[in-house]
Amino acid sequence: MAQWISDADQVRVTAAVAAAETHTAGEIVTVVADRSDGYSDVALAWSAIVAFTALVVLALFPDFYLALVDRVLDHWQHEWAPREVFVLAIIVAIAKFIGMWLIQLWQPLKFWLVLPPIKSARTLARAVSLFKVGAERRTHGRTGILIYLSMREHRAQIIADEAIASKVSPETWGDAMAAMLAHIRDGRCADGMVAAIEKVGAVLAEHFPRAEDDVNELPDRVIEL
Repeated sequence: MAQWISDADQVRVTAAVAAAETHTAGEIVTVVADRSDGYSDVALAWSAIVAFTALVVLALFPDFYLALVDRVLDHWQHEWAPREVFVLAIIVAIAKFIGMWLIQLWQPLKFWLVLPPIKSARTLARAVSLFKVGAERRTHGRTGILIYLSMREHRAQIIADEAIASKVSPETWGDAMAAMLAHIRDGRCADGMVAAIEKVGAVLAEHFPRAEDDVNELPDRVIEL
């Protein structure tokens, strides 16, 4: 797995969370993931599509492809029996399926072939899952919030606990998302996380100011997956 956050950047992000939480009862959790899903089902789907397409092409132009096979195998006036054609079709389909599966082992191509709506849905699902495990209802006032970044998908999510969600609309986090993505597009992952933390912290400080007896209930350190 690629390391998207260096040790020095870990310190910067942790410090940004700690600084933001000095002004609010909210608890900020940051997660940077290499990917949100393995997309094995998508790879299988593409392999099946390629195999099926090869069969369709073979069915539409049988004379051309049978003649091509004859030339490759150096057959002379070969008469193709139905069983031979069927076996050839099976071999072609299997070869195309395996070939497409193997080339998708190259991760840039694999993720490029995943449709954007699927990436967005899987990223959201992963963010919600992590939020439920690590932040939801884990604070006394239910004021936890997750900033989640999925690098391979180029997607980010901000998920807030119910006390925050009852006072702050999801659209409010748009500025934090924009600030984060502006840096990340330039390859500055840590800068993006710090910018988002500062924006989120300002909103939380406005709606959930820190009390004198407030304690830190969730870890400040960025979690890498």
